[in-house]
Parts: sequence; structure tokens; C-alpha cells
Amino acid sequence: MRIRANPWVFGLFFSFPLIAQTTRPSYSLSVSVNEVTLSFHASDGHGLPINDLKLADLHILDNGLAPARVSAFQVLRDIPIRVGIVFDTSTSMAPVLSHNREIALEYTQSILRQSSDQAFITSFGSISKLIQPWTSDSNTLALSLRRISGYGERTRPGTAVYDSLYQACNSQFGSADKKSTSNFILLFSDGEDNASRSTLSQAVEACQHNHTAVYAFRTESPLGASVLAELTEKTGGRVFHYPENSVTSSSDVYDDLRSIEAAQRNQYQLVYVPSEMRHDGAFHHVKLTASDLQDHIEIRSGYYAPTR
Repeated sequence: MRIRANPWVFGLFFSFPLIAQTTRPSYSLSVSVNEVTLSFHASDGHGLPINDLKLADLHILDNGLAPARVSAFQVLRDIPIRVGIVFDTSTSMAPVLSHNREIALEYTQSILRQSSDQAFITSFGSISKLIQPWTSDSNTLALSLRRISGYGERTRPGTAVYDSLYQACNSQFGSADKKSTSNFILLFSDGEDNASRSTLSQAVEACQHNHTAVYAFRTESPLGASVLAELTEKTGGRVFHYPENSVTSSSDVYDDLRSIEAAQRNQYQLVYVPSEMRHDGAFHHVKLTASDLQDHIEIRSGYYAPTR
């Protein structure tokens, strides 16, 4: 079993059944309360969704402590998606630019729902450039993807992965409705950074604050492997490896993209009151496990407490 989870603090729910099924999160009022919402996707060893989890199956620790109480547990289906497609166009990525473009095109043409989803596109070398603002039109996205060159934005030498993610999460996802959409980034990069003003920790924090998971696509190269592992693990995403100088089948790419969609579009939502909550903006580590199952847990590392 695999669980991917994305926790964040938000408002006060007016009413909940213990277990409910809905197409979007319940209405909430943003006030300063001590409730945390944990959203997660569960799948088996074959990548198929598990739709019958019970609250009794789950064990949650918030900063090492069990919650004081659980307020609600419900199933969310067909959540609208907001995705940022972020291309590293530095010199080291030039050999795989066409391959990465095909992966992004597969997503925009086959996965993105024009009726409910939106996407934007950025590219970066030493600086980040917005190629395509938010749109739900797959043809517009395809035209923008084909305009991406292998030269990046190089007003100064180097590659700025952290700055690009920091900017994307704050400027693009900062205004997104985090209670009714599922947000993530498709990052095409080897993870090597030598030009950012931001740090890796600041990039991760920006994604966590804006409830944005990072899914990275990379070739089998030692460059930046640990960076991408940390980015994806701490934001609730994962890394997809494609061997360099080999042909990846379109069916494999499609399956990987569908696994991302399943994780982000169909989720469980659990609302609880932590045993200890101070309104100090501090980071809380969250651990989610499920009993009596062979678990593989992929979870965002935590959330930030509210401030008064």
C-alpha cells in the first residue's frame, strides 16, 4: 500500500459526517482555530487506488503525539488540479529537452481536464521566465511547450533550480484556492543548482506553505539526485527516473502521469485537533501509517502552525 499525504492548517468546518464522499472539499470559514486537515491518497502495490480505508486503519502522529481528537474523515473525488510545468533548460539538460517536452505534452493532451484543471509553464537557466500563464486550453499549452528552447534564460551563468521553485510556489500558487484544488509541480531537471539566491530549504518551505507537491522527472545521473529526493519527499511528491540514452515507451510515461493524477485528484481528507498547538508559525512534523497493511508511506513532512 502507498499513501501520499498533504497536510495543512485551515479553517472551521460547520458540519461533517464521519465518513462522506464528495467531489470537492466541504465549505470552510478561515478563522484562527487549532484544526489541521490531512489530505492523502492511498494505493496498493500495483498503483491502484484503495477506496475503503476506515479511520480505525490509520495512525497519526503530530510532532510525535497522537491528536487530541479527530473531527472528520471523508473521501474526496475528482478534485480540480492546478499544475505548474517547470523546465530546466540549462546546458546539462539540453540532451533530454525533447524527451521532457514530450512528457509534458502527454500530460497536457491526455491528462489535463479542460473543464476543471489549469496549468502554467515556466523555464529557467540562471533565471526563471513565465512562458505561459494559467490556462485550461490544452492547445495553448502545447504551443507554449514547443516554444521552449534549449538555451534557457541566461543573463548570468548557471542554473537556479531553487529560485525557480521558490518563485513558482509563491507567485503562482500563492493565490490559488488551496481548499478546493490540488496543486503540484512537474519539474524537469537534474537537480543541479549553482546560481540560486534562495536555498533548498527555502524552496521546500515555499512549496509547503503553498501546499504544492513536487514531482521530478530526471535521467539516471548522480547530479542533483539528493536535491530532488529531498524536494519531492518533503512536499509529498516523488522522483521518476528515465535511463539516459534509452527509449522510454509512451505507455510507461502515461502510466507515471496517471499515477500522479490519481494521487492528486482522488484523496481522503482527515481533520484533527493536535494535542499541542501554539500559534507561533512553527513547523509540525506529521507521520501517517496504516495498520495491518504492508505500507509504503509517501507523505509531506508536515505543516506550519498558524500565527495570530
